[in-house]
Amino acid sequence: MMETERLVLPPPDPLDLPLRAVELGCTGRWELRNVPGAPESTLPHGLPPCAPDLQQEAEQWFLSSPAWLPLHGLEHPARKWQRKMDPWSLLTVLGAPVPSDLQAQRQPTTGQMLGFKEVLLENTDLSATTSLSLRRPPGPISQSLWGNPTQYPFWPGGMDEPTVTELSAREEAEEEIDFEKDLLTVPPGFEKGVDFAAKAHPAPAPGLLSLSRLLEPLDLGGGDEDERAAVGQPGGTRGDTVPASPCTAPLARASSLEDLVLKEASTVVSPSEPRKPLPQEQWAIPVDVTSPVGDFYRLIPQPAFQWPFEPDVFQKQAILHLERHDSVFVAAHTSAGKTVVAEYAIALAQKHMTRTIYTSPIKALSNQKFRDFRNTFGDVGLLTGDVQLHPEASCLIMTTEILRSMLYSGSDVIRDLEWVIFDEVHYINDAERGVVWEEVLIMLPDHVSIILLSATVPNALEFADWIGRLKRRQIYVVSTAARPVPLEHYLFTGNSPKTQGELFLLLDSRGAFHTKGYYAAVEAKKERMSKHAQTFGAKQPTHQGGPAQDRGVYLSLLASLRTRAQLPVVVFTFSRGRCDEQASGLTSLDLTTSSEKSEIHLFLQRCLARLRGSDRQLPQVLHMSELLHRGLGVHHSGILPILKEIVEMLFSRGLVKVLFATETFAMGVNMPARTVVFDSMRKHDGNAFRDLLPGEYVQMAGRAGRRGLDPTGTVILLCKGRVPEMVDLHRMMTGKPSQLQSQFRLTYTMILNLLRVDALRVEDMMKRSFSEFPSRKDSKAHEQALAELTKKLGALEEPDLTGQLADLPEYYSWGEELTETRSLIQVSKGVLGGRRGRKTGGTRGAPELVPASLTLPPPSRVHIPALQRRVMESVSGLKALSAGRVVVVKSQEHHNALGVVLQVSSNSTSRVFTTLVLCDKPGSEEPQERRSAAPGVPYPEDLVGFKLFLPEGPCDHTVARLQPGDVAAITTRVLRVNGEKVLEDFSKRQQLKFKSDAGEAPSREGPRGGEWEGKDPPLAAVTAAVQELLRLAQAHPAGPPTLDPVNDLQLKDVSVVEGGLRARKLEELIWGAQCVHSPRFPAQYLKLQERRQVQKEIERLRFLLSDQSLLLLPEYHQRVEVLRTLGYVDEAGTVKLAGRVACAMSSHELLLTELMFDNALSALRPEEIAALLSGLVCQSPGDTGEQLPSTLKQGVERVRAVAKRIGEVQVACGLSQTVEEFVGELNFGLVGVVYEWARGMPFSELAGLSGTPEGLVVRCIQRLAEMCRSLRGAARLVGEPVLGAKMETAATLLRRDIVFAASLYTQ
Repeated sequence: MMETERLVLPPPDPLDLPLRAVELGCTGRWELRNVPGAPESTLPHGLPPCAPDLQQEAEQWFLSSPAWLPLHGLEHPARKWQRKMDPWSLLTVLGAPVPSDLQAQRQPTTGQMLGFKEVLLENTDLSATTSLSLRRPPGPISQSLWGNPTQYPFWPGGMDEPTVTELSAREEAEEEIDFEKDLLTVPPGFEKGVDFAAKAHPAPAPGLLSLSRLLEPLDLGGGDEDERAAVGQPGGTRGDTVPASPCTAPLARASSLEDLVLKEASTVVSPSEPRKPLPQEQWAIPVDVTSPVGDFYRLIPQPAFQWPFEPDVFQKQAILHLERHDSVFVAAHTSAGKTVVAEYAIALAQKHMTRTIYTSPIKALSNQKFRDFRNTFGDVGLLTGDVQLHPEASCLIMTTEILRSMLYSGSDVIRDLEWVIFDEVHYINDAERGVVWEEVLIMLPDHVSIILLSATVPNALEFADWIGRLKRRQIYVVSTAARPVPLEHYLFTGNSPKTQGELFLLLDSRGAFHTKGYYAAVEAKKERMSKHAQTFGAKQPTHQGGPAQDRGVYLSLLASLRTRAQLPVVVFTFSRGRCDEQASGLTSLDLTTSSEKSEIHLFLQRCLARLRGSDRQLPQVLHMSELLHRGLGVHHSGILPILKEIVEMLFSRGLVKVLFATETFAMGVNMPARTVVFDSMRKHDGNAFRDLLPGEYVQMAGRAGRRGLDPTGTVILLCKGRVPEMVDLHRMMTGKPSQLQSQFRLTYTMILNLLRVDALRVEDMMKRSFSEFPSRKDSKAHEQALAELTKKLGALEEPDLTGQLADLPEYYSWGEELTETRSLIQVSKGVLGGRRGRKTGGTRGAPELVPASLTLPPPSRVHIPALQRRVMESVSGLKALSAGRVVVVKSQEHHNALGVVLQVSSNSTSRVFTTLVLCDKPGSEEPQERRSAAPGVPYPEDLVGFKLFLPEGPCDHTVARLQPGDVAAITTRVLRVNGEKVLEDFSKRQQLKFKSDAGEAPSREGPRGGEWEGKDPPLAAVTAAVQELLRLAQAHPAGPPTLDPVNDLQLKDVSVVEGGLRARKLEELIWGAQCVHSPRFPAQYLKLQERRQVQKEIERLRFLLSDQSLLLLPEYHQRVEVLRTLGYVDEAGTVKLAGRVACAMSSHELLLTELMFDNALSALRPEEIAALLSGLVCQSPGDTGEQLPSTLKQGVERVRAVAKRIGEVQVACGLSQTVEEFVGELNFGLVGVVYEWARGMPFSELAGLSGTPEGLVVRCIQRLAEMCRSLRGAARLVGEPVLGAKMETAATLLRRDIVFAASLYTQ
């Protein structure tokens, strides 16, 4: 038996044991476990720090809030720490950016790696503070979302981005250089240079070669041969350039002299071919939504998003263009399904791993869209003034103002952006905030595609054309007028249970207007009024308009709708007070069942549980809860935000049966009702009462009809008083909605944000605005016309101005000035084209200046000059222009023809003079356009006088309706005429039975040898007047004596007197001109006239293409002068520190910046600062009250004083806003309320301090908190940590309780 020998093993090492030490929690307790691979700790990120970081604690105490440090006790702070000397650190330099990179080279077909190639990198030194390029490196992570006011924006799309070379060349070109004296002709190191003076050589005959012209470019003016070779080298640069002219044409290249001669001869003989006009650019492309998209699923086999229903045709058309990465403009009625297009763009961005921004005009709509899109896509974020949820999401929902701030601040979110969706684009018509839409559209980079969602507008193509030209990309317009649920419009005249059936159809679902229903409503109203008169007397008012009558009307209406199962209903009332009164008056109405009451109660309890106890007992909360239990709701801006959201959610569930709302409810998300009721068709727009516009009516009426539930929607207009006029109803219900109009205006924030970027100009922003679009859309045609006219001007022969013709230019200028001074010229067509139609004078139009291939829009009609308008509208002028006065007529059809006034209209705004005028008889000769008469040359007697029109053949007459601008002069002669008989006779002879032979024009006969050719001659009075006018014209060829405006008409206006004196001076100069005595005067005058008119048109086109034609340019210069006066920019336009601070402000930038730099806020406590700043954001006017502390009263006066100083600077710089209007924008009605709120007063007690509705108070405090945050950032930018800490404290004091309760849509 063998014994097993026991082996003696060494003791095991602790590391070899199968045990694992596990740390439990953060108490220091450990445990050994026999589980290999167990975690070392039960905490996900290890132990928390047991002590704060010393560096962070030092920064917090000594840098962020140094206010606690003693001001005078320096024994402890004045300590010194010895620093280690390191002189070598002064010699270290940061490494330069890598100038090159390695690029892989692959085989094109297989992808095999072939090697690497070194490529040079461009723009390696770009940064967010020096460049607008997308190739610049991203900024800090902390600034990736909101950007920084010191960063540059990205380059706007549609603008040519300049390179570094172009920017440097632009800076060099800005240097002032005298191109006649400062240009060098001798290169450095040379003894002699090049003589660039033009040589006068006679032009050779066609077919002959001029050797002097060939050798002229080689004339070096002497010098060494090597210098000649250096200068005459092909491709060498020349320091001077000579304008192209027939004598100094560039040397043509040819293989032989014979070829050169043939080329030159052919150039002389063959005329230049007219340039073809540019093709019409089409940026807005309408999409046909009537044709079905049968191959939709073949074109998109795997759509990015699918719905449980089949999309409509217009939705499919828009989705097809989204797949092609096109920009679209979808215009459709409310509830038509425009959100489908937005949903597909969001899904497409998630598929492409890019980002989408959805903008809305109001914050409430942003919250609602966040709830809907989050339930659909999940990865959705929300950015508002006070809420920031999931900013890293692929879809961000925000207001348009926030997107504008991100664009100006260079947010890195823009890099990954693929789509920007603009909802409710028709909100661009808003006078206050419409400019934000235009700014964002202009500033968006080129890689971002645009989706526009709007209600139906008549000028959708025009708006899309503007965006297309702006971004240089085609915009596809998908517009549909079809409604998913057709509407029927009724009039309701009932006011009691007996009359609850008085519902009259006015507009059916097919769009037919029923006059029968209108007259039935009128008769029903008249019958009730007559019964009322029999009972109470005829003098009783027809409409009491009190709460009692409103209660009767609504009880009868709602009873009728409930019987016909047409609930829920939205009642639009254009007054917050009337909404509350109407809902409160229906105390006996209960529209919910017991189960619905239970559901409403549970929902209210769950939503109100987040409020503190006292806030749940607010009167508005209790009143709204009682209304909601009975199925009633109220929705307007005076309601607390959380209550409005509760009402919206209960209404979407169908638990609110009757909702009294203002117009803002129609701006929300898709919350349709069965019926929509209008309390009235009149509203107050802030200035006066007016009828609803068709667009406003359609927007609100579109809430009627639930898709898939109701066959038709019902719209009812209440007739509490008289039935409105049929014309007004027809215009409101069937009229076209309002057009999209530009509300672009200059703001100091916009100007400062663009001035701080050298490459962007405010003028470029103004050029690209929608307001400048009508005048800028023809820029291509203007540029082509300018090139053609410049070429023609160079080809025109210079007039000979030697000898007696030396004063010919002055003579031409005198004649033009005299013509304008007398107000004898009124352009009705472009200065480029000749007048058309039958004229009574000789051919005096200028020769055609624009090539026949070029088509230009005619310039607008020039208004009547001030001098002539004053003469015609004066009492003496109107008295002189009575019946029988002989006048000189100059209009589009008549040129200096005599006429006699027959009748004067009584309309003072547009005065019309019916006048008998001499003219040629039609058909007597060849039409004037076919005659080849030479254009007339004006001599002194033509310019000083009128050179009256004399018929060349048989004399005729016509009756014309003249405007004041058509009367060239008022003569001293008066004829005795019976205007009524003359007009009656002329009208009779225009009738068919009084015409001449068949086929001829109406006979306007004239005396010819004492006989009349027509069948029915005019009256003797007409014949006598015509003969007298003809006799006057023959007796005074230069014009009969005229009434002097000063002496005869007794006009004492300074401009009239100065105009008369200037006219006399010009007449003397014209009579003394010597050029008219030269035999060459006619020919040289025509040459000069053609040249001057071409130059005038060139100047006009250059003006239209320049910045000087911008409508807002004067205001821009005025606002820049304001900024320069206040010290925000320097003389060179560079933005200074105060300007950069103003860029960080969201509103009232000048006032806030001045208050900060005047230290008006630093000495106040945080709650006092918040109270004073409420005057800048409060929208409800009111008095400050007498109970304010003295500190606040002094602060209010100081704020007003600063605002007054800014207003005075604006007035001094030329702005139209008065000082009172600027100071009047401040409302300090809620100073006491905000002050108590910041001190901690509960909202239940706060509501009793002011009569302002609770909702407006909440909105004021929310906007005030946003302003405090912007001031905090500005204080840090300036280096004011004390003020920054106070603003942070003020924002914290404001953000509490029901005012900043989280939105129900974000939970």
